[in-house]
Amino acid sequence: MKKGDLEAKNELILRNMRLVAHVAKKYQNSEEDMEDLISIGTIGLIKAISTYKEEYQSRLATYAARCIDNELLMHFRSRKKVSREVSLYEPIGTDKEGNQINLLDIVESEEPDVVEMLETERRTERVVKLAPKVLSERELFIITNRYGLFENEPMTQREIAEGLGISRSYVSRIEKKALSKLREKFEEG
Repeated sequence: MKKGDLEAKNELILRNMRLVAHVAKKYQNSEEDMEDLISIGTIGLIKAISTYKEEYQSRLATYAARCIDNELLMHFRSRKKVSREVSLYEPIGTDKEGNQINLLDIVESEEPDVVEMLETERRTERVVKLAPKVLSERELFIITNRYGLFENEPMTQREIAEGLGISRSYVSRIEKKALSKLREKFEEG
C-alpha cells in the first residue's frame, strides 16, 4: 500500500471490517441502525488506513479503532447539535407586506434573559464586524438598512426596494444570499 497499490489498500480495508463491527457494537443501544453505524465506522477505517504511519508506534488496528470510534463520536455529536438547535431567528412565514416573520417576532417573554441578551450582543458584534468584510456593497447596504445595523433605523424590504429602484423580491433574494454568506462565515468561527 505504501507504494500506492490501490488493491492493497482495499484489501486492508476489507480485512479490518470486523474491527468496524466490533467498535460499532459499543453504540448499538443508540437510536442508530447498526448498518448505519458500520457505514460511519467504515469511513473512520478508510481515514485510518489512508493516514496511518509506522512512526505512530502503534499497531494499525489500535490506530484504526481510535479513528473508527472518533468518526462515530463525531456523528453522534453532530446529530445532538442538530436535534437541539432551534433558532429564534428561523423564518416561519411572511407578513402582509412580504417581510419575513421569525419565531422571535411572535414569542412573548415576561423578563429578558440576561445571559441570552449578552450572548445576542456578542453575536451581533461579531456579525457587525464580519458584514463589511464578507458582503458586497449592495448586500451590505440592504442588510444594514433591513436590520438597523450601525445605528440605522430598520426598514422593510419594500422601503429598501423603492430607495434602490429595484423590486421587493430582488431585495429579498439579495438579503437571503447575504444572510447565507454571513451565516457561513459566522459558523466558520
